[in-house]
Amino acid sequence: MSFTCPDSAFSETVTEVEHYTDRLFRFRLTRPASFRFRSGEFVMIGLPGEKPVWRAYSIASPSWDETLEFYSIKVPGGPLTEHLQNIKIGDQVWFRKKPTGTLVLDALLPGNRLWMISTGTGFAPFASLIRDPEAYDKFEALIVTHSCREVAELAYSINTVALTKADPLVGELADRLTLVTTTTREQSAFMGRITTLMENGQLYAHLNLPPLDPEHDRVMICGSMAMLKDVKANLDAAQFTEGSNSMPGQYVVERAFVD
Repeated sequence: MSFTCPDSAFSETVTEVEHYTDRLFRFRLTRPASFRFRSGEFVMIGLPGEKPVWRAYSIASPSWDETLEFYSIKVPGGPLTEHLQNIKIGDQVWFRKKPTGTLVLDALLPGNRLWMISTGTGFAPFASLIRDPEAYDKFEALIVTHSCREVAELAYSINTVALTKADPLVGELADRLTLVTTTTREQSAFMGRITTLMENGQLYAHLNLPPLDPEHDRVMICGSMAMLKDVKANLDAAQFTEGSNSMPGQYVVERAFVD
């Protein structure tokens, strides 16, 4: 049975699918010629059907990319991911035409260092931003943290950063990009919840950098609700101001992401 895509959405073709674990995968879609977005934004994704289920997904590819990449968790029994995880090359995926989100460079005031704090699939918008030359124009250093339960769940961020450093467009700029990966369950070189590592100073000692300072640092946060709450509370206590598209600040949080 074929279904008609609503006028408010695009119907695009799957060009790549890669499964990392039994919980995580990425996929790429063709990009409509008329579709524009800012690196770090998200769209609502659905699958063809009479009453499609729509969920927010950050676009993991940069705004200049000719295709659109997404990074997804697999939720057993999830109304969308239960089916989305089974997509194959050639299948159709729908997404709403209007991108949005707060994890964009325009929502931050000028600063020296851009910190991008993520857990799980919350790394996706930062996969977009670290491949955008504008991020390197605005900041002297980019630091991305990615925390997961197990080592295998870090594969996407590690691979993406490696590809970024080898990319002909941003590779020379990306020598100013640092990735910090941590695990919370499986043994690894650097372990601990990112909030704990920030509070006890281990993160800053690991990077040989001073603690976050609202004068010099700008922060983006995306991931689990517990992490968002804790990091936001720490930033507020350090006198950081939250920004938005209408009023830039010293940090921004994405609350609509699927994690």
